[in-house]
Amino acid sequence: VQLQASGGGLVQVGGSLRLSCTASGGTFSFNVASWFRQSPGKQREQVATIGAGGTTRYNDSVKGRFTVSRDNAKNTVYLQMNSLKPDDTAVYYCLMIPRDGPDYWGQGTQVTVSS
Repeated sequence: VQLQASGGGLVQVGGSLRLSCTASGGTFSFNVASWFRQSPGKQREQVATIGAGGTTRYNDSVKGRFTVSRDNAKNTVYLQMNSLKPDDTAVYYCLMIPRDGPDYWGQGTQVTVSS
């Protein structure tokens, strides 16, 4: 199983990006998925999580601006990021946790917000 994250890029303050993370290879479905981010010199932090039933949780720093969603048929999780700030600049990683078996991490996608 491989996770492919995409959608990162360079955006101005106040702009939007939509990240995607798709699992492929083998028979795989995820139960819980999360987005994390890490910027230089800082620890990786959890940004958003979506459960099997669609329940969501967000880091306080992104509440009201980011939305996590999922498409089970496509084995994909999304992160819609609006009103981006320079502090959102980081490498974003997706994590998928299946019902059984190991967790899987995506390779990371860079998000840069310029002021």
